[in-house]
Amino acid sequence: MLFSIITVTYNAAQTLPYTLTSVAQQTFRDFEHIVIDGASTDSTVELIRDAASHSPNMRYVSEPDKGIYDAMNKGMMLAKGQYLIFLNAGDSFHKPDTLARVAQAIAENDTPGIVYGQTQIVDSDRKRIGDRHLTAPEVLTYRSFASGMVVCHQAFVALARIAPLYNLKYRFSADYDWCIQCLQHSRKNAYLPNILIDYLNEGVTTANFKSSLKERYRIMCHYYGTIPTTLRHLGFLVRHICRKVKKH
Repeated sequence: MLFSIITVTYNAAQTLPYTLTSVAQQTFRDFEHIVIDGASTDSTVELIRDAASHSPNMRYVSEPDKGIYDAMNKGMMLAKGQYLIFLNAGDSFHKPDTLARVAQAIAENDTPGIVYGQTQIVDSDRKRIGDRHLTAPEVLTYRSFASGMVVCHQAFVALARIAPLYNLKYRFSADYDWCIQCLQHSRKNAYLPNILIDYLNEGVTTANFKSSLKERYRIMCHYYGTIPTTLRHLGFLVRHICRKVKKH
């Protein structure tokens, strides 16, 4: 099996259908879809159960967990695919041929550690808001993430055998730490110059933006050094101010 698509949910009845539909519409079928639900109290489980009844590729678990990254770890431990894709409730593949494009990149690049591409932001009506403020670079290395989360987690397809479990001491930015660790162990990365993911402009990190930034700063200091990270953040501040000025 080539891909394990892992979706984490909790009371996501309003947003999950878009994710389920985008997975079901993929023309490339060598994948499994694992849904880890945190014991939702709305109709999320009913939606998952109904989707699973129509898809032999889908498995699900619904039980209490210790948060989003604990749920992702559960998904990883169940995964049988060669590559991992984390597609959370509300996020979706950009086109029905997205998985086919990723599979082609894997075949053409001799099993790269990471396959990645671009992400666009959409609203709850699936209308385009714009691109992420950070653009995925054509050449990606471990050092690339010193500038921040330059590749969206959902558009970061990782070889399962090099992927660690998420570090649960980080509540909001364990995905950033996880991507860096994957890059440390990747011998080759393959870039797709396409939008791979439609990312819903809502979520745990968005809702806890300041806490996420503090965690991310600690992670940067750990991997890239405190002084270089602090100096880099001064540059981030200038960039942020410039963006605000342009908006007004």
